[in-house]
Amino acid sequence: MSRKSEIPWRTLTTRPIYANKWISVREDVVALPDGRTTIYGVVSCGQAVGVLPFVDADRVLLVRQYRYVAGRPTWEMPTGGVHAGETLEQAAQRELAEETGHRAQHLERVSTYHTSKSVVDETAHLFLAEGLHRAETAPDETEFIDVTVFPFDTVLRMVLEGEIVDSMTVVAVLLAARRRENRHG
Repeated sequence: MSRKSEIPWRTLTTRPIYANKWISVREDVVALPDGRTTIYGVVSCGQAVGVLPFVDADRVLLVRQYRYVAGRPTWEMPTGGVHAGETLEQAAQRELAEETGHRAQHLERVSTYHTSKSVVDETAHLFLAEGLHRAETAPDETEFIDVTVFPFDTVLRMVLEGEIVDSMTVVAVLLAARRRENRHG
């Protein structure tokens, strides 16, 4: 006997609703495991990368920018979408350069996860970056960013106290903290 939680939903029809260069929205009619049908809206964003850049063993770079949907400026690590034809590492280096003016000698991939499992189709790939060096790259034309160096322990506190709310940054910082904890005892 098959459990209904394991049965894939079948797409019966799909209808594009809206698209721009960053997202697309579609409405699907799907068949549920019990035979009923329902409408399901899906927002597709594609692949995203996030980079937690370590200046040295104890300090990281964070960026601050106004986030329109949040309605306020937020502290976060460099993040962004993967362009067509880019590898994840190339996208991570590009975002790091655009947002901080640096590239990394070493990128370590630490996680891949779905930023929202219900209605948003976006997969985030997270990296830790080390060996930063200056890189002259033009910033993205829609980004107005301040870059600040923080002690890692301060950034971890900001995550734990809810001051940093960007999910990619939260996950990367917690994974980096776990790695540091495992190295030091």
